[in-house]
Amino acid sequence: MDEVLHLFQAFVAPAIFVSAVSLLVLSVNVRLMGIVSRLRQYSRARYDALRLEHLDEAHAYASQIASIEKRAELMRKCFLLSLISLMGAILSCLLLGLGLYWKGSGIVGVVVFVVSMLCLLAGTSYYIREVFSALTAVHNESHDPRFGAPPDTGTHPSL
Repeated sequence: MDEVLHLFQAFVAPAIFVSAVSLLVLSVNVRLMGIVSRLRQYSRARYDALRLEHLDEAHAYASQIASIEKRAELMRKCFLLSLISLMGAILSCLLLGLGLYWKGSGIVGVVVFVVSMLCLLAGTSYYIREVFSALTAVHNESHDPRFGAPPDTGTHPSL
């Protein structure tokens, strides 16, 4: 009975970690899908602008496409590191369970768990970087007259 209790104790932290990382992966996936959709919209709009010979507008879309591609790359790295972290958490659960019968696997399980946490930390840092760049991209677009925004005169309209 004591071994079963230790087995469940060994599973608790990684199991909670699996749930938390799964939610992060879901969030990253939704954000990445949104970025890809926006990239497709801008690519289509740039193509249309080039076809209609609106070169200034096409150039504006090209700069936004470059910005979105950088954001997509940050999210891709975040997604990959989060998935590696999820896989490591699941593997550490298995190794910690096996550690009841073979002590060496328990040590390996702890190391895998720590590496998984480091991957999650790195992935989260990419997520934070993407959030900051997303706000910058929205700000730049809202002040770009090539997207129909009024030129920034430095004054704010009265309410």
